[in-house]
Amino acid sequence: MTSEKESTSSSTAIPLPAVALAAVPKRRQATLELGREIESRGFAGIYCASFGDAMGLSQSLAHVTETIHFGTSIVNLYMRHVSDYAQTAAMIHELSNGRFRFGVGVSHGPVHRRAGIQAGKPLSDMREFITNLREVPRIGDLPPIVVAGLRTKMVALASELAEGVVFANASRRHFSTSISVLSEQQRTGDDFFIGNMIPTCICDDLEAAAAVNRKTLKMYLGLPNYRNYWKEAGYVEEMEAIEKAIEVGDRDRLPELMTDEWLSDCTLYGPAERVLDGLAAWYDAGLRTPILVPSSAVGNQMKAFEEFFELFDRLR
Repeated sequence: MTSEKESTSSSTAIPLPAVALAAVPKRRQATLELGREIESRGFAGIYCASFGDAMGLSQSLAHVTETIHFGTSIVNLYMRHVSDYAQTAAMIHELSNGRFRFGVGVSHGPVHRRAGIQAGKPLSDMREFITNLREVPRIGDLPPIVVAGLRTKMVALASELAEGVVFANASRRHFSTSISVLSEQQRTGDDFFIGNMIPTCICDDLEAAAAVNRKTLKMYLGLPNYRNYWKEAGYVEEMEAIEKAIEVGDRDRLPELMTDEWLSDCTLYGPAERVLDGLAAWYDAGLRTPILVPSSAVGNQMKAFEEFFELFDRLR
């Protein structure tokens, strides 16, 4: 950890990140006002989480913002017919004058089962979806397609077929391996989007902030694809212990099994300078567009954004 003086000096060179946004029931109008404020403060983008109606929120953002890039991060390709997605994506693309990115993923088995969806093989289904999306007639131009990826096979498919890849809760130390399957031009150029949604809690109380992020990631530990990804990233012991706890129905133990090392690798939390140091490290790891997902240790989404704006005011 660098000193506060050194961190503050280096933080002035950190580009502003993008921000994740979700339209929470009864706060949807406030969410659009928040989107306008995010734009006015110069953040790199707004990416709408799968929680809620990401396509609906994106359509509204096309009307209430003017310059900021935004997109879905992500929508589940199985939830709507491909032609329906194509029509809406093309309309948002046109209404926003090309500021929209269509982020789409295959989601996870437990999600499919709850929705009564019969999913196929992720790679072949994603390939078929993108192919069919681009063949829908009479819709106008489509936006850039961004594929949700974790493991290298899906990242490679994004490299082949799409205009970007977006991760969520990725491991920073493993990130260079994850994007190694992209071409050098894709890794370093401006035409290919590389994003990652990072849970972020800004709080002087380090343990309180860590507890918030542990709560956020608890759900993801129940998804086998995430556990396999984190094993690939080197957290085999942690994930095997978590799998044993899940197997015996002891989910209350999961937070204590989430090590500080793992949590610090996959999320940002703690005092302001610690968060800024972590963000700088993400840029150094090759992440082009960090998408921070603010949470608060002392309040709701709106309080989280108050803390978030206060932190990044120093970078403007």
